[in-house]
Amino acid sequence: MEDTAVAVHPEKKQMNNLKRGLTAIYVIWLREFKRFWRDAPRRIGSFVQPLVYLFLLGTGLQAAFKVFGGGQTDYVTFMFPGIVAMTVLFTSVFSAISILWDREFGFLKEVLVSPVPRSSVALGKIVGGATTAFLQGLVLLALAFLPNFFGFSLSTFGKCLALMPVILLLSLGMTSLGVAIAANMKSFEGFPIVMNFILLPLFFLSGAMFPLQGLPKWMDVLTKLNPLTYGVDLIRGIALKGVDIGGMMNPLQGLSRDVVSKIPPEVITALKNSMPVSSEFKAQAFPVWLDVLVLLGFSTVMLAIAIWQFSRQE
Repeated sequence: MEDTAVAVHPEKKQMNNLKRGLTAIYVIWLREFKRFWRDAPRRIGSFVQPLVYLFLLGTGLQAAFKVFGGGQTDYVTFMFPGIVAMTVLFTSVFSAISILWDREFGFLKEVLVSPVPRSSVALGKIVGGATTAFLQGLVLLALAFLPNFFGFSLSTFGKCLALMPVILLLSLGMTSLGVAIAANMKSFEGFPIVMNFILLPLFFLSGAMFPLQGLPKWMDVLTKLNPLTYGVDLIRGIALKGVDIGGMMNPLQGLSRDVVSKIPPEVITALKNSMPVSSEFKAQAFPVWLDVLVLLGFSTVMLAIAIWQFSRQE
């Protein structure tokens, strides 16, 4: 009987530790979610910012394309998947600022001295931040059903379903990046500065704003080293599947105004109709398997680093 009691005791203790860890993950996740949900300015701001990029910047660049000859290119549609990735990126990473907030007001110290495993606290923070980023991504993804983008159809619904796990995986990876950095910072004011220094190059070198073709060699190398590039590429590949994002260049492009003014209007119309020059954007630059592999690897590595960095806190 004594041998049986001794054998069962470690298993029971292990089960209790597991239960305690899972409870801690749930409580921290619920706290992060409630904090986000109750902060109306944060919810509204994180949704309005990508709309500003999408409609103001996208429309402005579309007008520029018309000036330079790509009049039929639907740039806003091309830009939409990149803005979805941008929403996930900024919401995920900046959710980690709650670690500095908790450290400032003593909550984090109380949690760290409790019998709860620190890895559970880190996972709760990561899952909580990833949940808010995932929801923000879904809200923006609902714009895909508008007629100006992909329209309300079964095809659009299928694309949105396929994009959900991609957005979730990207949210986990980027939130882990934010937690890993925030765990080593002591200055509340310095976090946004450091994160902008990291996030802006990640975003602008991801191909969210421009196609990954015809780039200078140095920029091409940097885009391939950027893990966010593969997330944007996968989102764009799924969202723009079956969508013609090419344009028609003006056949009169390059001629001076004096020369064009001497050409009869009916001749100009005939040239535009009969001599189009195709201008195509490549929706997906890398194979799907490579995008998925890099995204999985990045998320897994950053998750491990975030837990390790958080476990070193004193």
